[in-house]
Amino acid sequence: MRRYGKHTDEDDVRVRPNRKGNRPRTNIRPKHEDAADGFVLTVDRGRLTCLVDGRVITAMKARELGRKGVVVGDRVGIVGDVSGDKDTLSRIVRVDERTSVLRRTADDDDPYERVVVANAHQLAIVTALADPEPRPRLIDRCLVAAYDAGLEPLLVLTKSDLAPAGPMLKTYEPLGVPYVVTSRDELANGEAADVVREQLAGRITAFVGHSGVGKTTLVNALVPDRQRATGLVNAVTGRGRHTTTSALALPLPDREGWVIDTPGVRSFGLNHVDPSRVIHAFPDLVPGTEGCPRACSHDEKECALDEWIADGHADPARLYSLRRLLRTRERREGD
Repeated sequence: MRRYGKHTDEDDVRVRPNRKGNRPRTNIRPKHEDAADGFVLTVDRGRLTCLVDGRVITAMKARELGRKGVVVGDRVGIVGDVSGDKDTLSRIVRVDERTSVLRRTADDDDPYERVVVANAHQLAIVTALADPEPRPRLIDRCLVAAYDAGLEPLLVLTKSDLAPAGPMLKTYEPLGVPYVVTSRDELANGEAADVVREQLAGRITAFVGHSGVGKTTLVNALVPDRQRATGLVNAVTGRGRHTTTSALALPLPDREGWVIDTPGVRSFGLNHVDPSRVIHAFPDLVPGTEGCPRACSHDEKECALDEWIADGHADPARLYSLRRLLRTRERREGD
């Protein structure tokens, strides 16, 4: 007779036969206290290239992490073969808490949120002054994303030999955003890289910008041995010559800092940003909201910002940009 309850013993336990053995299931997960600390350099079709004690290794995400994503910039715990030898593969079993997360959506009506990079300190927004023409609205969107993520923005203006930087700098002067202006000649002879490096030392900086602005050219100048660094990555992942199709972290030479090159973007959706937080990307306008009614959308007749602008406290173009962003976020942009 089969016994149940507290009187059962090991002879009464039903064992379900299966082809993989009869190992009992458990919800207890290993702690992996011996996991090596790693830093994610790039992600390529399920394979993650990481830096572990100066060695470049290849890893894959452990099944126990479930749907938790791993992105460039993540600090992770890795078990298995971390020698970095050819054809070795390890597992990422832990993702440390992130200090910052830069997100974007493809468009404002796209609910799918993409994490661009984790644990960055700074966002370098690269834009050309000409060829291609600058896109202030894209800059504003990147600023919104930076402030929302808790990153410090850095405006990098390229190709100043083709157009003056004055008008663009005047537009963003009220924000107090640090900036660097470079020309093609300065980029070619290394002067531009020297100036930009001063803004990057000791920080993890993500570079964003749309195609053709010179972003990757600047990153190549900042990291002269990039070809060697990406060669190591390619040797591990099996890919060919590197093009910026996914984010890639590169160490600054002789400095404690990292540059993360990201793919060129055509848009920077803000679906993930709460509209009430968009105003914080425009600190020159924030004081003017003190007279706004409660829950003001900043795009209505009672908004105090119109009077604030009329009194000369800020550039009207900044209020226009804010309202354009808000209308976009509310899916009713019509101008």
